[in-house]
Amino acid sequence: MILREQRSTLLEEVFRTDNGCVYQSDAENCFYIDFGGRAIKFSIGCFFRLKYLVDKINLPDMAANPERSSDVEIISPCACEHCYVLTLAEIVSLKELLAGAKVMLQLNSILKERLYRLVK
Repeated sequence: MILREQRSTLLEEVFRTDNGCVYQSDAENCFYIDFGGRAIKFSIGCFFRLKYLVDKINLPDMAANPERSSDVEIISPCACEHCYVLTLAEIVSLKELLAGAKVMLQLNSILKERLYRLVK
């Protein structure tokens, strides 16, 4: 998507879906989320805070609520200068992207730990 062409040497792809991608920058110690047509840089803490906020959204309640105001959700992690204004479908897509990225990060951590033990 957006960042792949610009920073392909600096970023490693963590996880990708049809709707977005999460990249990791070891040099900058951060993540980039390429979603909804824009790429946003997040510190590690803000990345996991965003995941927490997205996971906290009750999708069945949002879908069942007839109020017009329930059609969108505004997500803005504290200490981050960006926010997302998302529809129900976009929230589902972002949840999938962030969940996949977290699983891949955990898997990478487990693999490194196991390999480090074998080398010792």
